[in-house]
Amino acid sequence: MTFPKVSIVTLNWNGWGDTVECLESLGKITYPNYEVIVIDNGSKGEDARILEEKFGSYIHLIQNDKNYGFAKGCNIGIKDALTRGTDFVLLLNNDTVVAPDFLEELVKVAQNDANVGIIGGKIYHYENPEMIWFAGGFINYWTGVTPVRGQAQIDCGQFEDVCKVDWIIGCSMFISRDVLLTVGVLDDRFFFGWEDVDLCVRATRNGFKVLFAPGSRIWHKALHPGKSKRLAGLPVYYATKGHFIFMEKHCTKLQFVSSMSYFIIALPRTMWGYSFLVRQWKTPIYILWGFLDYLRRKW
Repeated sequence: MTFPKVSIVTLNWNGWGDTVECLESLGKITYPNYEVIVIDNGSKGEDARILEEKFGSYIHLIQNDKNYGFAKGCNIGIKDALTRGTDFVLLLNNDTVVAPDFLEELVKVAQNDANVGIIGGKIYHYENPEMIWFAGGFINYWTGVTPVRGQAQIDCGQFEDVCKVDWIIGCSMFISRDVLLTVGVLDDRFFFGWEDVDLCVRATRNGFKVLFAPGSRIWHKALHPGKSKRLAGLPVYYATKGHFIFMEKHCTKLQFVSSMSYFIIALPRTMWGYSFLVRQWKTPIYILWGFLDYLRRKW
């Protein structure tokens, strides 16, 4: 096994506590040739100072003047890594912790096939370490639904094969330099949500493989206290708008009409289900707002 350079890009926004735990877990990984780029996305407090004082030269810290969203914020780190000659970029959420060999497992899979462009590993719930949060995703262009394998299942060895999937979530997305130079970086019209699905589709349509690699394991704070509240407002707005940007970008006209119809029919159930999940009953307002702003072409 050779050791190509990997740039780990993680985005911090008013969450230095989570970022510290993530960086501490990265400090224990077995892979020898990597760097960590931390993008502070316009945090209001002392996040950047705290991270710089605690980790020093272990991280390459970039401070944004404001919150540019997930896609554009990550792009700043991606472009910085590319200019310094990285071979792979790994997008990693700051509210994760990683297994010591998680990066080594991704590189192994990438080295087995020159056509591999994007890889993602098995993601568990931080709060329930045996429960799967993500094991690869698929796309139904007729409904606009992007089902996730394994969600909320206890891991009993049911997802142990490397396999092709339609998309890998940006929570842990391993991207080759060739993909980024061929299809470009994340589309920053997706402020939050769908930018990862979009990049995977663009990669696939340019001949690259998108793979799930079960040997790479991380744990994500998906059920962390306060997370539901954070996801109940503007993130719902951006995800709703991003849904339609994605479908317009990648569907045929007939598929787009079909997915739009499905969205309208399923809207009451969607609003009720998401409101119940996050325990925030203002959620329907943000869903409708995102839909209307898409129709008004307000990116």
